Amino acid sequence: MRALTWQAPNRLSVETLPDPGIVNPKDAILKVVMSSVCGSDLHLLDGYVPTMHPGDVLGHEFLGEVVETGAAVTGLKKGDRAIAISIIGCGECGYCSEGHFNCCDNSNPNGQQTELAYGYSCAGIFGYSHAFGGYAGSHATYVRVPYADVNLFKVPDGVSNEQAVFVSDAAPTGYFGADRADIQRGDTVAVWGCGGVGQMAIRSAYLLGAERVIAIDRFADRLRLAEEKAGAIPLDYTRTDVHEALLELTGGRGPDRCIDCVGMEAHGTGIEQVYDKAKQQLRLHTERGAALRQAIRACRKNGTVSVLGVYGGLLDKFPMGAIVNKALTLRSGQQAGQRYVPRLFEHIQKGELDPSYLLTHPMDLEQGPEGYHLFKQKAQNCMRAVFLP
Repeated sequence: MRALTWQAPNRLSVETLPDPGIVNPKDAILKVVMSSVCGSDLHLLDGYVPTMHPGDVLGHEFLGEVVETGAAVTGLKKGDRAIAISIIGCGECGYCSEGHFNCCDNSNPNGQQTELAYGYSCAGIFGYSHAFGGYAGSHATYVRVPYADVNLFKVPDGVSNEQAVFVSDAAPTGYFGADRADIQRGDTVAVWGCGGVGQMAIRSAYLLGAERVIAIDRFADRLRLAEEKAGAIPLDYTRTDVHEALLELTGGRGPDRCIDCVGMEAHGTGIEQVYDKAKQQLRLHTERGAALRQAIRACRKNGTVSVLGVYGGLLDKFPMGAIVNKALTLRSGQQAGQRYVPRLFEHIQKGELDPSYLLTHPMDLEQGPEGYHLFKQKAQNCMRAVFLP
């Protein structure tokens, strides 16, 4: 099969690799139909996740056709059109039994690596380094899906491929972040980052009862989509003082809920950006935290900050004093998408959610390196490059 592989920081290559096979009776093999890039892939591309090996296959947001199932798979058959959730759950451990698939105890065969970093084993993730399981990703002709009955969902009639592919990651991640924010009817919500996850967080906030959503970014095309497609009030942080603007929009109170959809490579302005980038490049800390710091400072007293952006290690100048003295609730996590897929497909079927506008650059898998270049540079208004193997 053909696959897009990581070779070194900022160096990708399309290679011919052996086809995957059934390893465990709970596995399924998917022939990939669509596989999308994601902002969190850029942390791998840029070399900020240390357990990548040359030849690792990238990709974790995908749609495919079932071509083979293990003997223990009961809910899927050959020919089914299905999406996979990017964060792998086993369906049987205590966390999965409670719906916290993102905290699975069993899906990461290399859990000792995350245990060293975080104190506990973390769940496995497709195409996301050996610390998170070493699973081959979806930018390939075929992909093996473990615990298939838990992590694969058949796509219902009436939902297009272009809509369904984003129910693998962007849509449930955005919905998870809005859900974690504990949005109450009538709330004002601020969302940092207007990439795919940010767009879905905006729509999800409205679905969960928000009255207004304010979107913060620096790219005009993404702010325009946040306004036109997701219904947000746009703020360009390079042209306005975000904190003052948020106070003005909320009558001095501040947003009720703030959602960080940016993560460890956030861009700031002025000396903060210079300081963060220099320390990150020198590996004196691993995160650039401009968006998260803004969200914590802007959130109203007794409000909630929901963190969807990926963070891998240590963040300097973390505003703990603001959290304590404003009585903020800080919630975070990788998405537990298995909880939300049926609900998201229902929203799509009712016309309440349409993630298909995220797909701006359909491309052949052989163009994978070019697709990531466009995505990373935000060139040609690239929201998401989606590969068609």
